[in-house]
Amino acid sequence: MQIDDTPEGAKWYVVHTYSGYENKVKANLEKIVENRGMQDYILDIVVPMEEQIEIKDGRKKATLKKVFPGYVLVKMIMTDESWYVVRNTRGVTGFVGPGSKPVPLSDEEVRMMGVEEFMPVLDYEVGDNVRVATGPLENFIGVVEEINLEKRKVRVSVSMFGRETPVELELFQIQKI
Repeated sequence: MQIDDTPEGAKWYVVHTYSGYENKVKANLEKIVENRGMQDYILDIVVPMEEQIEIKDGRKKATLKKVFPGYVLVKMIMTDESWYVVRNTRGVTGFVGPGSKPVPLSDEEVRMMGVEEFMPVLDYEVGDNVRVATGPLENFIGVVEEINLEKRKVRVSVSMFGRETPVELELFQIQKI
């Protein structure tokens, strides 16, 4: 079960911005895409962030920090018009690549950056008998009731103490029998 609704030719590109303008560039670009009806060419705009825990005055505080300050990632189908729109967005200084030729990120680079979650290929589906492979319910047998790819969870009905009990597990915790 592989889900990939990415249009043919869409790739991730790195756009260089003025430092501190990443979120403004993202907002401006989203407005331009909407106003010009370019949703089929410019598919996603991301400012990669990571959560960091800071301890101040003995209290933990979670904050989001930019992973690549000065850069915005854009998933787009490269055409003259889409290039022009991104390149001429306020706050953008250019695409990353030699000269004026943007170079798309490889699948491996995209995976390393964690920008796009790749959907796992599952060998089971709703209704299949499965065995729990890891965790406290290891070796329990059950039936797949629901698969939630967005949350990367699966609900399995297992027999515990003579009763059917639904449990939520990670996608990788079960194996088809």
